[in-house]
Amino acid sequence: MTEQQKQALEEAIASLKSQLTGDMFADMEIRDQIHNLEMQLKGVKPMDSHFDCIGCGS
Repeated sequence: MTEQQKQALEEAIASLKSQLTGDMFADMEIRDQIHNLEMQLKGVKPMDSHFDCIGCGS
């Protein structure tokens, strides 16, 4: 992943975090998007998993 791609992901995460309202139910979709972007940024997938996460779609 290039530095520009990392920066774009970080900016997208920051933008989404600024949209959080504090209402758990209203924020679920935004938090899911943040989670997916953070996993892309960190190159993470579930531990002990040889395949991508099915539950979150990452």
